[in-house]
Amino acid sequence: MNDKKTVASRALIAMSGGVDSSAAALLLKREGYDCTGVTMRLYRSEEQCPSGFRSCCSDEDEQDAAFVCCQLDIPHESICYSRLFEKRVIGDFVYEYEHGRTPNPCIACNRFLKFGALLAYALEEGFGVLATGHYARIDKDPVSGRFRLRKALDTDKDQSYVLYMLTQAQLPHLRFPLGDFYKRDIRSAAEEAGLVNARKHDSQNICFIPDGDYAAFLERWSGRRSAEGDIVDMAGRAVGRHRGAVRYTIGQRRGLNLAAGERIYVIGKDMAANTVTVGPESALMSRTLTAGDFNWLSIPEPRGPIRAEARTRYHQPESPVTLWPLAGKRARIVFDQPQRAVTPGQAVVLYDGDLVLGGGTIESTG
Repeated sequence: MNDKKTVASRALIAMSGGVDSSAAALLLKREGYDCTGVTMRLYRSEEQCPSGFRSCCSDEDEQDAAFVCCQLDIPHESICYSRLFEKRVIGDFVYEYEHGRTPNPCIACNRFLKFGALLAYALEEGFGVLATGHYARIDKDPVSGRFRLRKALDTDKDQSYVLYMLTQAQLPHLRFPLGDFYKRDIRSAAEEAGLVNARKHDSQNICFIPDGDYAAFLERWSGRRSAEGDIVDMAGRAVGRHRGAVRYTIGQRRGLNLAAGERIYVIGKDMAANTVTVGPESALMSRTLTAGDFNWLSIPEPRGPIRAEARTRYHQPESPVTLWPLAGKRARIVFDQPQRAVTPGQAVVLYDGDLVLGGGTIESTG
């Protein structure tokens, strides 16, 4: 038997217990892959979360994944990555928030857990493919031979924004079976196959903060209560009091409890001074940003300025930009039109149509 063929036909499926990853296993098995399901144990929230809220990574989710594997007649295993998750996802999340930035933990989880630790495990164990339930597509440039990441066919479910950190070394080993399907068709396929979780609801919030209260989570996790401080206007004059700067995000309007003749928004935070700055909506607009830790994915790093489209939030429409590459894996991006509430800590991702060119972490705005 050809060992290379055997490896290429073996697929490890990252299964969260949801319908998407279960459908990924279903589709790859139908394609003839020798499939094994794996559930990553990342976080148990029962002690940290308020009662009445349920996170993913629960025992129930793991049981659902195992039951689907039983239905599909494929092996299932679980791997505990909780320490790595606490360090690279939760730890970074807490650090970034406490330093005034707004991180995206899903990107960190994809980078260090799913396509870092789990992909390494898959290759070590002789799997040729790691598959997930992400809505995105991978192809190969017939001329350059470079692998490329593209948006999913279902643009409402497209997850390419949180996958920009993938590399040319990783893409040949990855499969996103759902990229060419609409979500409604995925649910229908799961129902027709009788999968136990075919109608299971999608998770909406960050997995380790199922109630969406970031500030309360930060206080529970760190054991430190956020100190009150001044809310200041653009001239630096105190106009009110805040309940802890970590509770406020750029662009926020509700919950400021300020009497003003016009709508005012959070436009900045100074964690060292423990102040939150507010101003009119016009002060939220910016045309320029600098991004760091920039990863060029579907194209090599350009030697000069390029035209592209970019988004600075998950489901935001792309806007035309000019990008200048900078030394040290950084880039300067200028939008044709001002953008609202561009936020340090979030990702900026570049596109050419449905092609993901690359992306990085927003450091500052102009």
